[in-house]
Amino acid sequence: MTAPRGRFVTLEGGEGAGKSTQIGRLAERLAAAGLDVVTTREPGGTPGGEEIRRLLVTGEPGRWDAMTETLLHYAARREHVEKTVKPALARGAWVISDRFADSTMAYQGCAGSVGRDAVRALHRLVLGDFAPDLTVILDLPVELGLQRAKGRQAATASAAAAEDRYERMGSAFHETLRQAFHEIAAAEPQRCRLIDATGDADAVAVRIWDAVAGHFGAAVAGNGR
Repeated sequence: MTAPRGRFVTLEGGEGAGKSTQIGRLAERLAAAGLDVVTTREPGGTPGGEEIRRLLVTGEPGRWDAMTETLLHYAARREHVEKTVKPALARGAWVISDRFADSTMAYQGCAGSVGRDAVRALHRLVLGDFAPDLTVILDLPVELGLQRAKGRQAATASAAAAEDRYERMGSAFHETLRQAFHEIAAAEPQRCRLIDATGDADAVAVRIWDAVAGHFGAAVAGNGR
């Protein structure tokens, strides 16, 4: 008997929104419901994708222009989808990814200079109509998010290896980025849920679970089959 297709859930948002923490909590809760859960991230999720990640998230802010960034993200994304995401979905697993295509639309398409139409066209070329089943967008004020991100970097990384390239792009960039995520959520309300990411991690986890349970219903009850 063929296993039912899994579900693809992505977490999005600006810097310091707490995506990594919340992915861990969501994965634990889904696993407790008897589901096979895979957590992953972008850029990354495959050996090749992780190599591209280092090019994108380290170094000086002006290291690449927006179109180069977009092409690098989609090279990593193609590997990620074909080698990690689709095989997991095919066996019935639930895949939770820290970022996906909405980040490219927000960062390079809106806050960068590439434009929405170019990002949409590249997505169709690389991935066709492949998209998440649900996208949770974590929202918080830019200043708070950047403060959290700086604290995280100080606690986890040396200055030489810090994954802080995007964080150093300035407040105006990040304000545009936040607005872009709001626009994405408003444009696709069936797929996207905008979640208040202020407050403590427990409160945010409850909001996310309510969104997931409300979207998938019986699929997250019992064993999800």
